[in-house]
Amino acid sequence: DLKGMWSKEGEYVLFTGIFTCNGAVENYLCDLERTMQTTLKDVLEAAKTTADNWDIDKKRHEWLEDYCAQIALLATQVLWTEETTRAFDELEGGSETAMKDYLHTIRNRIGHLIERVRTDLGGDLRVKIITIITIDVHERDVVDNFVLKKIQDQQLFVWQSQLKFYMEYKNPKDEKRVCVAKICDWSTYYNYEYVGNTGRLVITPLTDRCYITLTQALNLSMVVSVLPVPAGPAGA
Repeated sequence: DLKGMWSKEGEYVLFTGIFTCNGAVENYLCDLERTMQTTLKDVLEAAKTTADNWDIDKKRHEWLEDYCAQIALLATQVLWTEETTRAFDELEGGSETAMKDYLHTIRNRIGHLIERVRTDLGGDLRVKIITIITIDVHERDVVDNFVLKKIQDQQLFVWQSQLKFYMEYKNPKDEKRVCVAKICDWSTYYNYEYVGNTGRLVITPLTDRCYITLTQALNLSMVVSVLPVPAGPAGA
């Protein structure tokens, strides 16, 4: 019987129920994969629900300890998508400072994480926080660009070209939402494949262009190949 899963970094995620390895190995491994996906789906739903109350209950820099690194980061990205969209809606509704106010919120949240990472933390928690800071900085830069260029229309390419994450119902009769990734006119359902507590490279303008190129190739049913660069800066 299996109660959870370990990452190579030592992070442990408890299954939503006990999994029993029965039958042929090729069958129960497929069942194990579905259990992994169901578990992460349930954890994300719970994380998103509590993340909606960051300003009321637990602040984000404390909230992130309750969830595995992958889901803590994903829920953060979902909230960023929702909050940025809300800021655009408020701009269209006549609130001239909506995007500036949200930029201030992002900076405050990053500041709280920086304060935490300067304290005596365990290795796993430190990696988790640094990973979220890395993505936060990119999200801050995107919103800062909106403020500087006075972008008010969320249909413009500068926003549509960003990789965004939403929580949506796959079917009208579903009780639980699933995560959907979108960029331009491409979208896909999140696969809930557990990757552990891994770090992230800094997102640069080149990274953004790679996201668009790769996803548009997939949108056109073309083959996508990402090859390592033998020399040059990391992530090139």
